[in-house]
Amino acid sequence: MSTSKNEFKEWIVNLRNDFHKHPEVSGNEKRTTQQICEVLKSLDAQVQTFADMTGVVAVLQGEKQDPKKSKTIALRADIDALPIQEMVNKGNKSINAGVMHACGHDANTAIVLGVARKIKDTGLLKKINGSIKFIFQPSEEKLGGAKAMIERGVLENPRVDQIIAGHMDPNLSVGTVGVFSHVGHAASDPFELVIKGKGTHGARPHQGINPITGAGIFVTSLDSIIPRHINPAQSAVISVGTCHSGDAGNVIPEQAIITGSIRTHNEDVRNQIFKALENLILGIDKMLGTRSELNIKPGAPLGVNDREICKSLYTASADVLGKERVKVLPFIMGSEDFYYFAQKCPGAIMRFGCSSQENNINHPLHSPYFDLHEDVLEIGADILFKSVENFFKTK
Repeated sequence: MSTSKNEFKEWIVNLRNDFHKHPEVSGNEKRTTQQICEVLKSLDAQVQTFADMTGVVAVLQGEKQDPKKSKTIALRADIDALPIQEMVNKGNKSINAGVMHACGHDANTAIVLGVARKIKDTGLLKKINGSIKFIFQPSEEKLGGAKAMIERGVLENPRVDQIIAGHMDPNLSVGTVGVFSHVGHAASDPFELVIKGKGTHGARPHQGINPITGAGIFVTSLDSIIPRHINPAQSAVISVGTCHSGDAGNVIPEQAIITGSIRTHNEDVRNQIFKALENLILGIDKMLGTRSELNIKPGAPLGVNDREICKSLYTASADVLGKERVKVLPFIMGSEDFYYFAQKCPGAIMRFGCSSQENNINHPLHSPYFDLHEDVLEIGADILFKSVENFFKTK
């Protein structure tokens, strides 16, 4: 393949545009999986897919063979889109109604494929003793894809010694990147609260128990939990995403269902919030006569990055962009199931700046107006490629 800089940029932009135009939600990334496989096979990678799930793992093998000195680095990309109707009217606009790459996973995927191509184009495989593994993970948005891939052995054969990843960040301008020093993302615990009341006619509320009243008290009381129970030096977020109840305006329904998430950076804070929610719900039930069930599911783990790999990502970024364009980030309240991988082997994730004020590309992740500046694709591929090079140079 050609190593022309302009040709590579055109190739990676077209690749991302194709993924963006054909987004697929978590667990249904069938076309995306197929397209990834085609690119990897064109690069002579060893490709593996799974009979019971989407996603791809592939390996490029170095030509120097010394089992005692061989080592493996993995690059992870998430591949799923969101159930959002895209509002950006560009040539690569989603053709799948109600589905959009609003979190930049199309770009993450194109970048990691770009690294694979750069490895082939530069002849790096002739110089290294070991392997580069590429993990294209489904269902990140549901925080389950990483665990499923680990269970299928993607960190083995060859065993991964280090794993790295990158993600879009519209809070950073294109041409700048962010790395963490240690803790990067919050733990995320999804919850569902079912408030059971007693249905009746809307004209005779005294004959029933309105679960919507309990839902209203619960939601409005959440704002007081963190300031009243959590040390101001700590951080936490409780968010409600859905609240469903009833089918008619003149009927008091039998139940209300609320779903949301709890995000924390500290296990003690996490447990304090759980306890406070339980006490709040007990109080609502006692006051109204409702019967409530709170189900909290473990979500993404606390985002702990390996300190040394964070330093190596900083070094690679500085080599590509210059130190003045590399920021050391504080932890953020977003969650990432990448950290399931990082629990199994040393790992770290970084953030690629993708916004551009002058081009009106400035909307947040998960917005129907989210977009990114295409220069981030080549920048991301250059940085992760440099990280791979440095990994094999380190004794």
